[in-house]
Amino acid sequence: MKNHFLNPPQKNNSMKEKSRIFIWTLFDFANTSFSIVVVTFVYAVYFKKTVAQNLPIGDLYWSISTSIAMIITAIISPILGAIADYSTGKKRFLLFFTLLCIAATSLLYFVGEGMVFWGVFLFVIANIGFEAGLVFYDSFLPEITQPKNFGRVSGYGFAMGYLGSLATLAIIYPIIRNGLTHETFPITSLFFLIFSLPLFLFLKDRRKKIKKVNSYTKIGLNRVWTTLTHLKHYKNLVLFLLAYFFYIEGVNTVIFFSGNYASTTLGFDTSELIIFFLTVQTTAIFGSILLGILADSIGQKRTIVITLLLWLITITLAYFIADKTGFYVVGLLAGAAMGSSQSTSRSLMSKLTPPEKKTEFFGFYSFFGKSSAVIGPLVFGLVSYITKSQRLAIISIGFFFIVGLLILTKVQDPKD
Repeated sequence: MKNHFLNPPQKNNSMKEKSRIFIWTLFDFANTSFSIVVVTFVYAVYFKKTVAQNLPIGDLYWSISTSIAMIITAIISPILGAIADYSTGKKRFLLFFTLLCIAATSLLYFVGEGMVFWGVFLFVIANIGFEAGLVFYDSFLPEITQPKNFGRVSGYGFAMGYLGSLATLAIIYPIIRNGLTHETFPITSLFFLIFSLPLFLFLKDRRKKIKKVNSYTKIGLNRVWTTLTHLKHYKNLVLFLLAYFFYIEGVNTVIFFSGNYASTTLGFDTSELIIFFLTVQTTAIFGSILLGILADSIGQKRTIVITLLLWLITITLAYFIADKTGFYVVGLLAGAAMGSSQSTSRSLMSKLTPPEKKTEFFGFYSFFGKSSAVIGPLVFGLVSYITKSQRLAIISIGFFFIVGLLILTKVQDPKD
């Protein structure tokens, strides 16, 4: 007979859950290195100044490349999610897309001045790997904790991600100062690889094995079609996804262009950009944790409303502020809004999603998030190119936050 006083079952379960959560958040720690180095900062600026030779059309090239990656990811995500739900394949799909991102990021080392095609091509491949992988990573959330903790656990994940950004910036800072920008890309890949390994080694899919069939693709398409034809049964979820489509449009556009904006419009040099992004990542950590905890208390919907109001204040200040010091204040607000809006959206999605279709619906979540990221960057790129003003481009993003906020008011925040 087991001695439950010496080995309490509840304590063991609690320790196992904490272990699963930590392993899961380590992947956030790992993959945000790609986001900060390639999407937001180093490669984004390098592409504009070196690959696109600092021409005004560089913003348009960058927006087109992000849009291509998002369109492809948006199309494949629901199908892959449905297949993963059927075949217990989340971790396998996540591994494939993670390795795809890591390999393409490493190859950016060879992209030089004027190599626009290869600069765009490799970035698109890497970004597809990164974004498609998130479908399967996010869908682990309902498996590692209880619904009452979704807000804070999702926040812990994003906080770990921003810690990963800080660690990455600390590693690459001396390398960039020595003019070795190319070397940052394989280093980022190695960082991503090392810290993503625990998830693949120790975290398991919680699904029963289903016998193999001839065509998983056909099953994926059929399951997606069935879901689409029964969307009337998921009205609240569809309403949230529509709101998410609009407001995450603004979030993604800020992420894609913040480095270029600070560099081109405000004249930030490399050292100043690193300090700026350190500021953003630091407040993003606190925003993810604090507002994640708040979401479990007052509800995810109310918390997202708070973050969207923060975003509106942030882009308004960005439009009017013309000095570098003031822009650091913008960075503080942007970090808090960025971490909390992303983490709380993920936890609300987890609450709204039927358990038997979690990866498939996270595929739709990805579809709405990625397809929205097509329009925002294109709008920013076109406005910047036509008006020759990134300030007008940045204020135009406010439209997406306002529309998303209005639709979100119609969403019902479910109770635990």
